[in-house]
Amino acid sequence: MDDARGVVSGEAWDGSPVGGGWATAAVDAKGVIARWSPGAEALLGFRAAETVGHAAGALLSADPPDSARRALAGGEPWSGRVTARHRDGGRREVQLLAFPLRTGEESTRWLLAAAVASPDPGHEEALMRQAFTESGVPIAIYGTDLRLLHANEELCRVIGRTEDDMRARGTGFLPESHTNAEVVRALRTVLRTGEPVDARTFHRASIDKRDRAWALSLAPLKDRDGHVTAVVLTGFEISEEYWAREGLALLNEAGMRIGTTLDVTRTAEELASTPVPRFADFISVDLLDSVLRGDEPAPGPLSGVVPMRRVAHESAHGREAPEAALRVGEAARYPEASPPARCLATGRAVLTGPWDPDYRAWMAERARDGLPDLRVHSLVAAPLVARGSTLGVALFSRRLRATTFAEDDLTLAQQLVGRAAVSIDNARRYTRERGTAETLQRSLLPRGLSPQSAVEVATRYLPADSQYGVGGDWFDVIPLSGSRVALVVGDVVGHGIHASATMGRLRTAVRTLADIDLPPDELLTHLDDVVGRLASESSDPVTDADIGASCLYAVYDPVSRRLCAARAGHPPPALATPDGTVSLLELPSGPPLGLGDLPFESAGFEIPEGSTLVLYTDGLIEDRTHDITAGVNGLCEILTHPSPSLETTCDTVLRTLLSPRPVDDVALLVARTHVLDASQVVTWNLPAEPALVADARDHAISQLVAWGLEELSFTTELVVSELFTNAILHGAGPVQLRLIRDRALTCEVSDTSTTAPHLRRARVYDEGGRGLLLVAQLTDRWGTRQIPSGKAIWAEMALPTG
Repeated sequence: MDDARGVVSGEAWDGSPVGGGWATAAVDAKGVIARWSPGAEALLGFRAAETVGHAAGALLSADPPDSARRALAGGEPWSGRVTARHRDGGRREVQLLAFPLRTGEESTRWLLAAAVASPDPGHEEALMRQAFTESGVPIAIYGTDLRLLHANEELCRVIGRTEDDMRARGTGFLPESHTNAEVVRALRTVLRTGEPVDARTFHRASIDKRDRAWALSLAPLKDRDGHVTAVVLTGFEISEEYWAREGLALLNEAGMRIGTTLDVTRTAEELASTPVPRFADFISVDLLDSVLRGDEPAPGPLSGVVPMRRVAHESAHGREAPEAALRVGEAARYPEASPPARCLATGRAVLTGPWDPDYRAWMAERARDGLPDLRVHSLVAAPLVARGSTLGVALFSRRLRATTFAEDDLTLAQQLVGRAAVSIDNARRYTRERGTAETLQRSLLPRGLSPQSAVEVATRYLPADSQYGVGGDWFDVIPLSGSRVALVVGDVVGHGIHASATMGRLRTAVRTLADIDLPPDELLTHLDDVVGRLASESSDPVTDADIGASCLYAVYDPVSRRLCAARAGHPPPALATPDGTVSLLELPSGPPLGLGDLPFESAGFEIPEGSTLVLYTDGLIEDRTHDITAGVNGLCEILTHPSPSLETTCDTVLRTLLSPRPVDDVALLVARTHVLDASQVVTWNLPAEPALVADARDHAISQLVAWGLEELSFTTELVVSELFTNAILHGAGPVQLRLIRDRALTCEVSDTSTTAPHLRRARVYDEGGRGLLLVAQLTDRWGTRQIPSGKAIWAEMALPTG
């Protein structure tokens, strides 16, 4: 070891071969030979194929000295004599130098240099000098003042400078590297602690234009008293391993960051931002307009000048970068011979730059179009291809980074855009499905509410954020007989086209059931049966469990100011009265639709004129930012402050309660109640006697005269006669006659019988059966409904114009 200290301390050595030449080999941490030089083959006779991958200890014919074992265990340099086997069966005494090559990991590689031993001690020193000088890895020796003492030939070759030039330029393994400070810190640590230190650095070697990664091993050299007199630094190139790991790390990060949403634009932005600045200085993503619309792109590559649009770009050198001259949202056009068009036509990534004639022609055309030269030294154009269809192109350029793109970078860029293309295609498919579902949803919702006088209404439908899809929420306002109105809100389980289609079927069912004027609890019972049948008829096992819904059905009567409502698994409505009181109506909580095993109950309320009713789906009050209780409290708080209009109320509610990206659809119906004036409604209670039919007609005609509706006298007289006679013949007394003048003239006759009349075709000799047919022919609408005391038969006639 004394000889080793002398070698590395900087003494002069002649570097001449000693003892028949020298040999080198590299051994990994497990003692397995990784490299075998021609000199080693000349020394021991074994070829590289016979040694690489085999244990180095097998080449020794005797155990190494204890000093060698201790040095190897401690990861310290060692030199001395060992006995090696020759391929011819003989033995060779060789002088061996073992030096650790640390790569920054726990394992340590070893560099072995050997030559035939000589009894002359000077030969060992010369051997070690020669191994230092001619080693295949860069080695440098520094003094305690951090000045370079020696650099071997390989280090000079890697740096591209002579040893004297490096001494004059300063310290560090790579004097002009941006990581020079880290190397200096490592040198200082070794000098201070006397312990080996590992470090890493990067350098652009003079022999190529690509950055190289190096694992540095710094070991102390000590005198007899244990004082550090110098530091020996060995570099082991790990470029391939490093860049492979960097590429895998970038792909792994891209896998986590790209495609987090089902939004085409957002996915393109994630592709543009993830690799900057580690992989490229500037990245742009251009997509076909058809992809942005959600349309199906044509299969295969694209030829010619393809219209596209800049969707996203990211720059490491500011907004004024020439690559950003085309702004997001603007049309992108690539000439047919340009590298981007070439990659679209071939379906493969293209590496280009100023050396490429097509690139220079492209820059010339950009200049003619008023666009600046990109001024990049290398560029990769990669097509976004998913499921056999081309969606667009991504451009990766380098201008600030001195390292040009290489073939490995071309592969990495293709892998990045390949992952992004699948996510963009998924988002495109979802955009198409969402657009279809939303179109279907909106087409099924009422576009224009039927005119009625009972309530003033404002409505809103807000689809969920694109990540969650369109749901099955709906609302409806259905005019009923007697100037009453039905208010409906519902919510189908699930999202997408299936939910929208189910919503349309349920809304149609509700309108059909409302047309026969069922009470709210009975209507929900029938609707529950409808949902059950839909589930049993479904042939899709995936969607069977998704057929379910909630619904709130309420009927308001502007004559009595009564509201009768029932709910099936739905939140109760909010009521704001003119005196400022806000509350939730205490409706019995019925089960969601589709269970079919529990009853529904109605509740009645007397509503002051001018009150505001708010019906809504749970997407309004339940959100990621708050729970249902907080949502309900927030709604009530908003309603305590009167708004100038119901439209303003809707806007305020949505703006206040919803997050920017709601997770569920919202249907909102706000209604302000009105009351018919007493002069618009007239009621007569008469005994069920045939002689009173004439009196009933007289009462009705007198009231029409008072209202100025004499034009309707003939029709009304016939309707009253028929309905009143029907009540006497088929019902039980007393009989009530009511006339309502609203948007139409309504004539109602009520009796205590629950038997409803039916329209039928009378035969030639039948004495009856023509009355209801006559009523149906003379009036606009007619029907019957159940009331607490029996039934009511009604008919509507349009008011005279003018």
